[in-house]
Amino acid sequence: MSVLALVASMIGGIGCASTPAEKAQADLATINKETSYDKLIERGRAFAAVGDMTRAEEYLAAALDQGANPRDVMPMLLQVCVQTGRYRSAVQHAENQLRVHPDDVNTRFVLGTLYAALGEAKEARTTLEQVVAVRPEEPRVHYALAVLARDNENDVVAADKHFREYLRLAPSGSHAEEARASLLKRMP
Repeated sequence: MSVLALVASMIGGIGCASTPAEKAQADLATINKETSYDKLIERGRAFAAVGDMTRAEEYLAAALDQGANPRDVMPMLLQVCVQTGRYRSAVQHAENQLRVHPDDVNTRFVLGTLYAALGEAKEARTTLEQVVAVRPEEPRVHYALAVLARDNENDVVAADKHFREYLRLAPSGSHAEEARASLLKRMP
């Protein structure tokens, strides 16, 4: 760059100079724009799409902190954690969600299954029973309770009860064959 061009660019910049307060306001507007929850969700999805689940989790959690709708973000956040085997992290996110939104039955169901996956049968049972109390016609909850009773608690009577309820609600469901095979006495 020639000296003349450099001087011209410096002179041109003088007329556009802003006060420190204006610059601070502009910087704050940029930060707010970049950290709006929709941008954070977009970035979380992008990182998940390329397989960077750690960054995806960070961005999705930040989106929740910025006020994103938990019904939209929580399933994505939990899925990202589960895909990478970060069950404890998923549990923590779900527990935090339920402290603020105790009526979020979908998150409560996932939390119950996460507890079961971690071998925390008591917490799993309590959490899943809370879900079945609100949604007694949800076959997935009965299936989860049946598997928990059979595999973690060695309670074949409770397992049978929930497998039967699962089959009543979803006779052709994706777990129907397993449920029938796990009954104490076969059903037609």
